[in-house]
Amino acid sequence: MSPQITPIADTEQDLSLVERLLTPEGRRIANPRLDPFVQDIDAAALRGLLRDMVVLRRIDAEGVALQRQGQLGLWAPCQGQEATQIGTARALEQRDFVFPSYRETGVIYARGARPGDYVRMWRGEEGAGHDPAALGVAPLQIIIGAQTLHAVGYAMGIRHDGADEVAVTYFGDGATSQGDVNEAMVFAASYNAPVVFVCQNNHWAISEPVAVQSQFPIAGRAPGFGIPSMRVDGNDVLACFAAMRWALAHARAGKGPAFIEAVTYRMGPHTTADDPTRYRPEGELEAWRQRDPIARLEKHLDELGERSAEHAAETQTEADRVAREMRAECLGMVTRPPLAVFDAVYAEPHTGLERQRADYAAYLAGFDEEVVA
Repeated sequence: MSPQITPIADTEQDLSLVERLLTPEGRRIANPRLDPFVQDIDAAALRGLLRDMVVLRRIDAEGVALQRQGQLGLWAPCQGQEATQIGTARALEQRDFVFPSYRETGVIYARGARPGDYVRMWRGEEGAGHDPAALGVAPLQIIIGAQTLHAVGYAMGIRHDGADEVAVTYFGDGATSQGDVNEAMVFAASYNAPVVFVCQNNHWAISEPVAVQSQFPIAGRAPGFGIPSMRVDGNDVLACFAAMRWALAHARAGKGPAFIEAVTYRMGPHTTADDPTRYRPEGELEAWRQRDPIARLEKHLDELGERSAEHAAETQTEADRVAREMRAECLGMVTRPPLAVFDAVYAEPHTGLERQRADYAAYLAGFDEEVVA
């Protein structure tokens, strides 16, 4: 008879059984598994990570404001998840390629996105808000979990070419219930693909709590596919940075895929179309505010005596500048003519596409001739 395994409680999923380097109070602790990957991180590097998280939170707030003001069709907030996104993304090499979901604003920020890149897709101007080749980031993926298969396919190509790159894919805890994610892990393990799976366990798949979807830590699933995993405190930016370095080193050494579960929390709504007060237990949000990733790193730098009022002011100025430019780019965007949707679909002219263009032009003409121009 198999031994009985008792599921861990939801609060235990939050508070224990995670690798970390900074406690919620900002105290640095030893961690034999993570310490080797952060030996070069000094106070200046920590201040850089803090700056990134502050800027990201400001970008996120501006995105919500623009949507509420009718300038964006939708926005997927990432408040509370700054440490997971910034920590893991800053550990990447430029040659690596990322396959995100729709919430990875911090990842595209860390990869060099321009202010307009954050809003272009959400405004409906382009299919991708950024240039994938320039950033090394595929277009944001709305279909839950689909990007994991794309990442594994890309990683199989890396292995075929003998290149020194790694594919990285991000997804939420809810996506782990999708067949695509599990199929991606099967292929990754079977073909020894250099890919890193990053699960941002933010506790809520829209309105479904993670405790319903997974009675055990999500990171425990990966070894069943033959993939080593690490469960890390997703509100500890230093631990997230170290975990990604661990995973990248594993994949780049030809050992195949690795899996990171970053335990974090979505402080805002799933998207701006959601109202989390309808399903989130009273007091839960406040409890997670005590583990705020930005405040945690600020406390650590204060303890080191490495955070000044000047640095805080400069960081806020930078965050406001990015948000201001983001808003200006958004408001200044000119929507292309409707028929432009057919441009650049194929490299060569395509008769089927031309028929579709003509049909769509006739449809538009039935409303307003000026629309077709």
